[in-house]
Amino acid sequence: MTRFDGGSAEGGAMHKVVRDWQAAHAKLGKEIELGERLCFGFHFFMADSREKGLKEAAKYYEENMKMFGELRLVRAITEQQIEIMRDPKRAPSAKLPRIEDAVKAGGFLCGNADDLIEHIKALESKYPGLDRISVSLSVGVPETVALEQLERFAKEVMPAFASSSR
Repeated sequence: MTRFDGGSAEGGAMHKVVRDWQAAHAKLGKEIELGERLCFGFHFFMADSREKGLKEAAKYYEENMKMFGELRLVRAITEQQIEIMRDPKRAPSAKLPRIEDAVKAGGFLCGNADDLIEHIKALESKYPGLDRISVSLSVGVPETVALEQLERFAKEVMPAFASSSR
């Protein structure tokens, strides 16, 4: 049932938010399934293996974090890290979250098609009302790489969900 949309902020599925969303609807007398009327957003990067994808995407992820961290759009960055990043001499010591952390937390999809499909299918099982996800690339990904990534996602991942789309 999953639909794919473009563009979103990093985050992935946050269980508490999903439960709170369901509870808010229940207070209004509307019963909804977990994940219903929501769109989960992910950054992604595909490669032949997760390790290769992590290596290739890390530079883009870091630049994206530097840009959006200052705007408070990256939940994983603390105020102290933002302050350190403002000073070029101290910036290398900010100990920013790494792409590996984002992949482990589920907010960044990385690896081959099977890796991404497995992650999305697990979300469908956990959130039966979910019918939409949004995927995007980190800021700074060159146009040629972005087009290659989007085409690869369309050809290798989306067909696994064709029978369930509306």
